[in-house]
Amino acid sequence: MQHFDGNLLAGPLAEVFAFDPTTARARCNGCGAVAELATALVYRSGAGSVARCRGCGAVLLTLVEGGGRTFVNFTGTGAIEIAKTGRDEA
Repeated sequence: MQHFDGNLLAGPLAEVFAFDPTTARARCNGCGAVAELATALVYRSGAGSVARCRGCGAVLLTLVEGGGRTFVNFTGTGAIEIAKTGRDEA
């Protein structure tokens, strides 16, 4: 199988991340619960934000902003489901 560099993902990822992420459904690696990110419990401090599963309290994601950059870690999220509303589905 031929391989390509990560630039091949530019188009598909631009489409995926061009949405309101709080409407996406995430699966918790801790308990397996699936819920919209908007329902997560978010704790904010000077270091950034931590979103925790409402069901079990496990960390779903962390977000840190600084130096003109944003870092997002989805380690506690097994998958994110994004509805393709308003877009053609090929």
